[in-house]
Amino acid sequence: MGLLEVRVPNIGGFKDVGVIELLVKPGDSVAADGSLVTLESDKATMDVPAPVGGTVKEVRVKVGDRVGEGSLVLLLEAAVEAPARAPTPLPVAASPAPVAPVAASAAPPPPAPDAAPSGPAHASPSVRKAARELGVDLSRVTGSGPRGRVLQEDVQRFVKQALSGQAPVGTGTGLDLLPWPKIDFARFGPVETRPLSRIRKIAGANLARNWVMIPHVTQFDEADVTELEEFRTRLNAETGDKGPKVTLLAFLVKGCAVALQRFPDFNSSLDGDSLVLKRYYHLGFAADTPNGLVVPVIRDADRKGVLDIARELGELASRAREGKLSLADIQGGTFSISSLGGIGGTAFTPIVNAPEVAILGASRVAIRPVWDGERFAPRKMLPLSLSYDHRVIDGAAGARFTSFLADVLRDMRRALL
Repeated sequence: MGLLEVRVPNIGGFKDVGVIELLVKPGDSVAADGSLVTLESDKATMDVPAPVGGTVKEVRVKVGDRVGEGSLVLLLEAAVEAPARAPTPLPVAASPAPVAPVAASAAPPPPAPDAAPSGPAHASPSVRKAARELGVDLSRVTGSGPRGRVLQEDVQRFVKQALSGQAPVGTGTGLDLLPWPKIDFARFGPVETRPLSRIRKIAGANLARNWVMIPHVTQFDEADVTELEEFRTRLNAETGDKGPKVTLLAFLVKGCAVALQRFPDFNSSLDGDSLVLKRYYHLGFAADTPNGLVVPVIRDADRKGVLDIARELGELASRAREGKLSLADIQGGTFSISSLGGIGGTAFTPIVNAPEVAILGASRVAIRPVWDGERFAPRKMLPLSLSYDHRVIDGAAGARFTSFLADVLRDMRRALL
């Protein structure tokens, strides 16, 4: 047994590096090469490893200190007498890329409920930084790497388990996130407090759940609706006051009903480890009301013509603004559409309306020059934003869906095929 001074080894020429995290405290046991403290320069983060296994007796640095090669980090009581070794350069890790969702089939098997590790975790600087950004306590993550090292996929698995209620939690959020900031805004200037409407309270809770629980991906595309807009204008002129006002949304509903039949996974819902494929096509649309957005449903859109859909859209939107929608008007949707074309914008990321697995956003039609093979011609282009649940739908399927929908909108005769 002996007392060993652990100093900052060669850190690749970095000087005056900040201590950003203490990974151990006096009394902790560490293994050889276990991480002790994390340092961060303006370009990278790095961990100082233990030269041998032993027990931490005294920590000589604190968060915020600036250190360099040779700076004393801590005193370590070695478990066994070990020969001195030449210091080795620290592994330097650049800032990690954003953590991508991991397919369930590729994730390591989840640990047993009582298998949560305790004490300092063995992980690389990049994994530690990713864990800090996600609010994950690494001491609660079971490592699947060599000698129990926590890998990037272990952190991802822990996050997925926490969101589904399987992982141990510390604050009730599943991610040990910091509490919401409480600020007296009146200290800085005049304020007005206005209670949220009932619709906004319900919608806010649902949207927050959907955003956190669903791994969203958004596919952006555009559809050439030049001929469709000309046809829509003629149709409204012909029907006049005798028929409903036909908007582009009515064609979107019909086009999506056709696309959903071609791509049934977009008309499904997750039920545990099963996928429920629905053989009916009830399409919801986001309706703007004075109290917030609601989503009435057009039932059996695949069986209805554009004029019938336009009529229902008008009736449901009117009842929504008046607050007269029934429960049946907003239930049973299989796919949703959020159209902001009447307001503006070029693209956005709509949030999936659980238990649905996809939602289409449409922005304002814009006239742009498009190459037709021989020349550039002005065309009316409709921006499309398709968000989907990546657990059910992959990127290739998302691109095929929007491409097919664009083809249908370019020539609605395809809806008859």
